[in-house]
Amino acid sequence: MAQAQSVGDSVFPALGQRGLDVQHYDLRLTVPRPGSSELSGEVTLTVTARETLSRLALDLLGPRVSAAQWNGQAVAFRQEDGKLMLTPPRPLLPGERASVRVVYAVTGTPASEAPSYGLPFRPGWQTLADGNVSFSEPDGTRTFLPSNDHPSDPATFRVQVTVPQGYAAAASGLFVQQTKAGAWNTFTFSQRTPIPTYALALVVGRLERRSEPDVPVGGQTVRRRDVYAAGLLPSEQVPAGETAEMLRVLSGWFGPYPFDVYGVAVLPGLPLALETATLTTLPPDSNRERVRLHELAHQWFGNRVTLGDWADSWLNESFATYAEVLWAESRQQSAQALLEEWAARLTPDARRPLRATRPGELFDMAAYFQGALALHALRREVGDDAFRQFLRAYVQTFSERPVTTTALLQLVRSRLGAGAEGVLRRWVEAPERPPLP
Repeated sequence: MAQAQSVGDSVFPALGQRGLDVQHYDLRLTVPRPGSSELSGEVTLTVTARETLSRLALDLLGPRVSAAQWNGQAVAFRQEDGKLMLTPPRPLLPGERASVRVVYAVTGTPASEAPSYGLPFRPGWQTLADGNVSFSEPDGTRTFLPSNDHPSDPATFRVQVTVPQGYAAAASGLFVQQTKAGAWNTFTFSQRTPIPTYALALVVGRLERRSEPDVPVGGQTVRRRDVYAAGLLPSEQVPAGETAEMLRVLSGWFGPYPFDVYGVAVLPGLPLALETATLTTLPPDSNRERVRLHELAHQWFGNRVTLGDWADSWLNESFATYAEVLWAESRQQSAQALLEEWAARLTPDARRPLRATRPGELFDMAAYFQGALALHALRREVGDDAFRQFLRAYVQTFSERPVTTTALLQLVRSRLGAGAEGVLRRWVEAPERPPLP
């Protein structure tokens, strides 16, 4: 039988499966010893096919599978080269739907870990001093969840996390319920809008929740909840009311906030901030206004507008970085100081064509600052009103299908004209930085 083909990502050629569409993950995770690598999981994936699939090739790196079912029937499976291969009773035809259940566990130290790609952590399931957290960008969700671990296949989630008494859990989406059984507590969350797998938030520890009033924004109501490691000082928490104002400012530029709820989880021991969907994860030393604003902007750019290829990661980072200018302007602060700061950090060695060719370029200075300056050049070319309308059209257009650099340039040309496309293209493709606008 032929080997299943990956999605063909330019940077991570082995990730994902072509033709597979995972629509929903129903995950039940037990963390018996928070602060260790141990976990046990049971996940049911609701899948469809875009082409005939004679087998499924899910991404899985570390956990060992003990059972697999296809529509309730036990099926053969094997694990090799970071994949879980399942053979259904018959091929899955285009448009058909199936239910795939996988039971797995990590006992002791995982058999293998995701590469670090030069980042200060290995993406995936992280151990903290007295807890755990998912910190998965770009490809670490496969270390704790069998998945189609590529951003071009976002899905909805229902997550149940069971932890010992004295511990709590939080995850992406709305809180549904907490139940107790003996010495265990189970926390359930529902993420009803599709998100990429790497953006799934999971937090386990001794946690304190803080709720703020719901935020009415443009005809919708956004729930608010923050999560803190127990014992954090008030100065290490988010100022009351700040997130509500950020939601108002950014939705004025980008369109409606794309999810039901938003907050941050502030946890000591994290290596850096990450825009996990609806629940940004932050270490205390990164819990600063600009960082909080940047990660909130990622809820639109990265979590709702998802990538078709990791080579285009600059799209996520540049839009979130440029949001810092929009926020500064709303606060009557100097946006020019930000632009000059970014330009100064783009030394000749830091400049490059914006599509990444290797993992080390996914989150480099060009992805953030050259990309943000490119958006500023576009804004100066077309004016504020047209730029605002374009941002909203960009979010609306690519909320239902993954985006690429090529697709972005095509949208600029169709909505703003060939001259605007040429301005942006010079920043995207030129090895040298164009003059600042």
